[in-house]
Amino acid sequence: MPELSQNIIDDLTNVTTESWRTLRIMAETVTALDTLNHVSVNCVSIFGSARVSPDRKEYTDTVEVARKLAQNGFGIITGGGPGIMEAGNKGAVEGNGPSIGLSIELPHEQSTNEYVRIACRFRYFFVRKLMFVKYAKAYVVMPGGMGTVDELSEAFVLAQTKRIKPFPIILYNEAYWGGLVNWLKTTMVEGGFIDREEIDRLIIFCNTPDEVVNTLCRYTL
Repeated sequence: MPELSQNIIDDLTNVTTESWRTLRIMAETVTALDTLNHVSVNCVSIFGSARVSPDRKEYTDTVEVARKLAQNGFGIITGGGPGIMEAGNKGAVEGNGPSIGLSIELPHEQSTNEYVRIACRFRYFFVRKLMFVKYAKAYVVMPGGMGTVDELSEAFVLAQTKRIKPFPIILYNEAYWGGLVNWLKTTMVEGGFIDREEIDRLIIFCNTPDEVVNTLCRYTL
């Protein structure tokens, strides 16, 4: 009997924990919505590696992309951390546009970068991803690792399945992303797993900051 009673207690503890987790998710969502609903301009979400240092071309290009987008009336949303994210927020500040950082609590994650002016901090990845999509009119995907590929893939699937209004997904630096897109157009298309038209419709290559700005001004303003 004592063993049975302990099993019941353990089960109730798990139920209570899951119930409170639901409330934490709701609170995190409401807080983010309340914060971001005050942003009154079209925003662009910029993704890319956290490991890029300020002396690299990817960083300086991102600063220029974000600055020129801000000067053309866009707000900038990033993950709020270092590397490409910091560069995006820095460019937004230099361009006098909204600089938004959606940071995530991770064991080894650095603090929110100094250029974030509107900050949201998340415990749950899926709530954070919701905000990236909900408040963006376009994605600019700079070179990055698996986290960047994950964000690119999610945006593509949501647009592909019409869960969101299709918007431009710009891959910056065709030399970096070209191999992945070629694989999609050959292996996946030839296997019948995706339509070539979907790739051509949703993905745009840009290789300079001016190309990004001109493309997004044409599509979203």
